[in-house]
Amino acid sequence: MSTKIIDLVGNTPLVDASSLLENKNVKLLLKLEGHNPGGSVKDRAALNMIQSALERGEIDKNTKLIEPTSGNTGIALAMIASVFGLSIELVMPENSTIERVKTMRAFGAKVTLTSADVGIEGARDFVEDKVKTGNYYMFNQFANPDNWKAHYKTTGPEIWRDTNQKVTHFVSSMGTTGTIMGTSTFLKEQDKNIQIVGVQPSDDARIPGIRKWKPEYLPKIFDASRVDQIIEVNEDDARQMARKLASQLGVFSGMSSGGATTAAIKLGNFLESGVIVSIVCDRGDRYLSSDLFEY
Repeated sequence: MSTKIIDLVGNTPLVDASSLLENKNVKLLLKLEGHNPGGSVKDRAALNMIQSALERGEIDKNTKLIEPTSGNTGIALAMIASVFGLSIELVMPENSTIERVKTMRAFGAKVTLTSADVGIEGARDFVEDKVKTGNYYMFNQFANPDNWKAHYKTTGPEIWRDTNQKVTHFVSSMGTTGTIMGTSTFLKEQDKNIQIVGVQPSDDARIPGIRKWKPEYLPKIFDASRVDQIIEVNEDDARQMARKLASQLGVFSGMSSGGATTAAIKLGNFLESGVIVSIVCDRGDRYLSSDLFEY
């Protein structure tokens, strides 16, 4: 039976990583979002944002789409846009890995690089200025409810189903915060006692995919009441854990996933019992030109 590539978004596997814990009364499960066709958790949000905008008649094949991205959302949008015959321009900092840039271009997207000095915030400002002055449509993943609703519709239900309703803690890195907002909303509706744990970088850390936003850039979809606890991780721990996941468990992922797993282990070793699900948000192959896996 044939299928479309977008039908392969979601239903990603859970892998048992309990061997990483000292506490044998806790189970740690990693949700491998790199198994999405575009290679990351962002496929879910990209698909929902594009499909919903099409269904509402906000965009069509003549619309000039534009979006700022640090990488994974851009790849996902480029892939989904290609399926629907849409043109899109993606704006990202010039220090993004070349794998990201080439993948977006392979899907047919136009890629514009902004100064590394101003980071993703600068890319966001660039796009917002362009939208004000031209005929562009920005999905605005940071303020678009279709971002978090993707996870309410899919990620949360999958976790609830695949843990046989036994999940007690959900751990996710926070960037746009769509993953944690949508998954939290669904899981809390099933059991209000499930604990939602967000992961942020420590003040001196630079971890791609995890952000501690300045107030003026805080995603508008973020609702602090949906997160029970925030654990901070440093860059070295996130880096070392990404390497450990690959070399010991065969889980090939990026640094933000290393950060989330580090937080999940910290959490798990102090619980009396529980089932933790932590998001592994992408694949490690889009970091090979960086020094992440240089030992």
